[in-house]
Amino acid sequence: MALEHALLVSLTERSGSGYELARRFDKSIGFFQSATHQQIYRVLKRMDESGWVNAEVVAQDGRPDKKVYRVSDAGRSELGRWIAEPSAPIPMRNELAVKIRAAQHGDLAALIAEVARHRDGHAARLEVYRMIEQRDFPTPDQLSGPALHQYLVLRGGIRVEEGFADWCQEVLDALSQ
Repeated sequence: MALEHALLVSLTERSGSGYELARRFDKSIGFFQSATHQQIYRVLKRMDESGWVNAEVVAQDGRPDKKVYRVSDAGRSELGRWIAEPSAPIPMRNELAVKIRAAQHGDLAALIAEVARHRDGHAARLEVYRMIEQRDFPTPDQLSGPALHQYLVLRGGIRVEEGFADWCQEVLDALSQ
C-alpha cells in the first residue's frame, strides 16, 4: 500500500492540514501504515501536484497560514481504482520467527526474554485496540457505512494482536519445558 492511498482514505473521512493528518494518522491508520510527519508532508505535495487533492490556504491569527487538503475527483477515482486492484496475501515475514527457528544456535534465555517482550508488546497493543473498540464502537451490531468499515479494520487488528500474543505464549510454554 502506498502512503498516498492511506492519506486519501484519511482525507475522505475528514479534510485537514498536514499537521492534522499527521496527528490523526498517529491515532488511527498509523496502526497499519507507518509514516513520519515529513513523509506525510512530502506525499501531500506530490498528491497536490498529481491533482489527487485540492489544497485551500486558510489564514490563522497569530500563526502561519495552513493548507487544508480535500480529496479531488481525481483522488476519488484513484482511490476507487486502488480499492479494486487485487492485493497479494501478506506472508508472515517476522524476524522473531527466524530467531526462534535458530534457537539451538544461540542463548535460549535471551530468546525467551525476547519472545516475552514481543508477547507483552502485542498484549499492550491489543489492550489499546480493545479500549478503542469499547470507546468508539459500543454497539457494533448497529454500525453501517464508514463507521462499520473502521470497526472491521479495528477487529482485524484485534485478531492479529490476539494471534501474535497467543503464538508468543505458545512459544514460551514450549521453550520453557
